[in-house]
Amino acid sequence: MPHILVTNDDGIHSVGLRALVAALEGLGTVSVVAPAEERSGHAQSITLRRPIGVEQITEREWAIDGTPTDAMIIALAKLFPEPPDLVLSGINCGANMGENVYYSGTVGAAMEAVIHSIPAAALSIAYRNKESIDFAPAAQFARRLGELMLKDGLPKGVLLNVNVPQEWTGAVCFTRQSKKITRNVLKEDVDPRGRVHYWLHEQVRKDDIEPETDYAAVFEGSVSITPLELDRTHATSLNHLSHWARQLATIRT
Repeated sequence: MPHILVTNDDGIHSVGLRALVAALEGLGTVSVVAPAEERSGHAQSITLRRPIGVEQITEREWAIDGTPTDAMIIALAKLFPEPPDLVLSGINCGANMGENVYYSGTVGAAMEAVIHSIPAAALSIAYRNKESIDFAPAAQFARRLGELMLKDGLPKGVLLNVNVPQEWTGAVCFTRQSKKITRNVLKEDVDPRGRVHYWLHEQVRKDDIEPETDYAAVFEGSVSITPLELDRTHATSLNHLSHWARQLATIRT
């Protein structure tokens, strides 16, 4: 049977991860290696200046005192003699679209898997009311997607960023990553000692949504699947800017 590794950035006991694990039952051998607590917004950060704790909590589940990427590195380097056949990261409580792809620990964990040549997808649900989230449709979609990924694979160096609307129409779109259409909102506050601090939020500018993007699909009620590539080299600039090299070179005598 295929070996499926599940991780996330909301923590090993999160509702979304538990829904995903339940939906994958029977598809393969499922292992869970995830942060012990919520590590949202950690992108692909790693822990360097302290030890990373590892606690096995069931036969095939490990809680990591670190980031989602720490969890992937430990899983792939220490916990499993053979690499898993598939990594699914999620299901995240909240969408990861547009510029949030760069901040997301959910996406970061999937990226780390792809760096190690393992097919991976990041899975998130876009909700309107956090108190009434139903993860079941997204979890069942993740199972169907996992079946296809195990059967057909993915291009080398590519991961899938999946966002499922809470009110899903059943439609699925392959999309481009949106440009930044959110406005950063900082709420200033003062603690009892008079120190100023800020709470960071965001607001989506719906008038700026471009067609065929992740935001456009989700706002229309469709699942958005965005293939993301690890290689961030801008090939056009390699040619366009190459003449700078001679001007920047240092002449040594």
